[in-house]
Amino acid sequence: QVHVAESGGGSVQAGGSLRLSCVAAGYTSCMGWLRQVPGDDREAVATIANWGHTFYSDSVKGRFTISKDNAKNTLFLQMDSLKPEDTAMYYCAADAGRTCGPRTAFAYWGQGIQVTVSD
Repeated sequence: QVHVAESGGGSVQAGGSLRLSCVAAGYTSCMGWLRQVPGDDREAVATIANWGHTFYSDSVKGRFTISKDNAKNTLFLQMDSLKPEDTAMYYCAADAGRTCGPRTAFAYWGQGIQVTVSD
């Protein structure tokens, strides 16, 4: 079992920035950020593999940056040029499998953290 815990988030005006952090206690090969708005399916925002491969959804490409401190097993999501449509509950997820991308069936999940972007 890998415990995953997010921090950061909050409220910001459109055009602003926020940084999310996530610590995974245990071995992981893939970590990612997913988000969900009530009534919608969960969306993979960005993922990063230990071997360096990254994925970004088209909706955040060029505005969000995913990074990881492998020594501390800590994941970050730098969110710039935020838009109201980025408002969602953001989840950190981790897995120890051999694939890493938007369709990864992540085994471990954080509790979620709210990000709200106002006009």
